[in-house]
Amino acid sequence: MKPLKIAMMSMTHGHTRKYYQVLKENPKLDWVAVSTANDEVKQVFLDKVSGIPCYDSDEAMLDAHPEIEAVVLASENSDHLRQVKLCAERGIHILSMKIPTFDMAEYDEMERLVKENDIIFQIELELHYNPTVVRMKELAAGVGQMRSFQATNVTLSPVWAFPWQGQPEASYGKRVPLKEGDPRFRGGALCDHPHIFDMIREVTDSEFDTIFAKVGPNIREDLEEEDMLTVIGKMKNGVIFSLDPSWSKKENKLKVPGPGWEIFPKRMEVNITISGDGGTLMTDCFGPNVYENGNPEEKYIVRYTYFDEWVGLVDEFVDNIRFHRTPKIHLARHRGTIAAINACYESIATGKPVKL
Repeated sequence: MKPLKIAMMSMTHGHTRKYYQVLKENPKLDWVAVSTANDEVKQVFLDKVSGIPCYDSDEAMLDAHPEIEAVVLASENSDHLRQVKLCAERGIHILSMKIPTFDMAEYDEMERLVKENDIIFQIELELHYNPTVVRMKELAAGVGQMRSFQATNVTLSPVWAFPWQGQPEASYGKRVPLKEGDPRFRGGALCDHPHIFDMIREVTDSEFDTIFAKVGPNIREDLEEEDMLTVIGKMKNGVIFSLDPSWSKKENKLKVPGPGWEIFPKRMEVNITISGDGGTLMTDCFGPNVYENGNPEEKYIVRYTYFDEWVGLVDEFVDNIRFHRTPKIHLARHRGTIAAINACYESIATGKPVKL
């Protein structure tokens, strides 16, 4: 199988740097070029990676490299439709960040473009490729008739390194107040954490029936979006759920993520508890990390030892293109997750449960 000629666009998303090693070392890939959204992210890229041509616009990159077969959209949510149009017109396959768009009219347009131009559109939800999660799904049948699903997807806030995530227009797509009398807008932690909303759909093999969400006071007073919320509800098959998709881990305001970013030693916690008639299954999806307290640098150091989910995700993307397969996470499938997140915002605004 010949290597897939791949590029990256914008480089403003928090997952951008996760791809650097995979794109350089995976023998299935030929990393052709990148385009950067601004001078700041361009400099960060040039400081980290050498030998990959870097362009100041998406159009300039694609014009200079007509051999590009696929692109990673590593951009803010509000820029995705423009880039999807640009790629679809040229027959370029797409690996999109986890939120294609929250605007359902834009979502319809993306689905039309993908179908009419016969391209692969895969959505990056890397949690599916975590081996702990794979094992959890294998063991889930052991709880018998499932009754409840509880999950956290809590992290520090990426806003300081990736400012667009603190801008409602770029994160949610427009400025929509959370609720009457609240000065905050949609676009915060909820927009950053679709993984557990997607995972419950797969594990229960059901869709959302009723959702009730409530936002808490921000622990970061300088954000104009939500950082703390909780979600409860019921799936159509009767499973009840409780989800916490908050930015509840405090961080130091670093412009480039790295050692010292986290204040609490654990940067991210995705924990899932499934209960049924036959027992309970508890999973710490990112548990196998090593923490060093204090010496030699007089601060907590986190050494990540878990499997790199991006390897499996990118391998699947290549195979989907070469064998023209429908991705596991494609637009039509992911639509239910986006609808659930929008329903959470509706519930916050009205103070009432939302029926899907």
